[in-house]
Amino acid sequence: MSDTTQDGAVAVSDRPSPDDGLSAAELAGKYGLAVSGARPGLVEYVRQLWGRRHFILAFSQAKLTAQYSQAKLGQLWQVATPLLNAAVYYFIFGLILKASRGMSHDTYIPFLVTGVFVFTFTQNSIMAGVRAISGNLGLVRALHFPRASLPISFALQQLQQLLFSMLVLFVVVVAFGSYPGLSWLLIVPVLALQFLFNTGLSLIVARLGAKTPDLAQLMPFILRTWMYSSGVMFSISNLLAGRPEWVIRALQVNPAAIYMDLMRYALIDGYGASHLPPHVWAIAIFWAVLVGAGGFVYFWKAEERYGRG
Repeated sequence: MSDTTQDGAVAVSDRPSPDDGLSAAELAGKYGLAVSGARPGLVEYVRQLWGRRHFILAFSQAKLTAQYSQAKLGQLWQVATPLLNAAVYYFIFGLILKASRGMSHDTYIPFLVTGVFVFTFTQNSIMAGVRAISGNLGLVRALHFPRASLPISFALQQLQQLLFSMLVLFVVVVAFGSYPGLSWLLIVPVLALQFLFNTGLSLIVARLGAKTPDLAQLMPFILRTWMYSSGVMFSISNLLAGRPEWVIRALQVNPAAIYMDLMRYALIDGYGASHLPPHVWAIAIFWAVLVGAGGFVYFWKAEERYGRG
């Protein structure tokens, strides 16, 4: 556009832009732009995670290998740590406090070792998950990938560690008179449900830990309280015999107790169905689906905020 001035010169003015008056969102939509790191839809997010499955597996294996790389005994600490914990708990609860009441010696020791191994699986998944984002900010800020890959890979790392440790657990169980049978097949669905539950918890605490890193310092106290109320060192039904039924049931349906007792029922001949709450499998599935799916959605909702600020 041009105009003639008083002295006859021609002045050229800018033409109005077709983008004048458009908001930032309208401009982005017009030119096909998207916010960097924006949260994708839930279905698309799942598809992206599936596309990163090789990274998730490789990352979990690398973390597992590096975990004890500086120790002389190396990977043997994966087994030695829960075994030493079980030995300490046996001395305190089995010998001093007589928490084995209602169970024979040959039943209580595999009962205790199984409880320690299974609860450690959940405990370590949570402790790894709470630092999954806050402890890997360099990776989160440098690369674009579904952030759920990190807590899922840490939960997978703990599953691999448990599978390695269970070879020793089998030896302990057999040494005290419980031999492989059809009930041992239940180990597979129990571990699958517990892994789904642990992964959901790992995702939940990963989001909380990303916003509040100090949660990692508080979590050991929460987990210790959970452990003492879950029957790791004692049978809930035996120790609380004579107490109100609702108190016993409330402790038995606690998810940590559910997965421990199902594993004990599968492995130990002297640990029968009388120690399990009614509808135990339905409760195990309920916790796995509720926490697994709920934790995934809860983590996904904050996807675009991880690593910022």
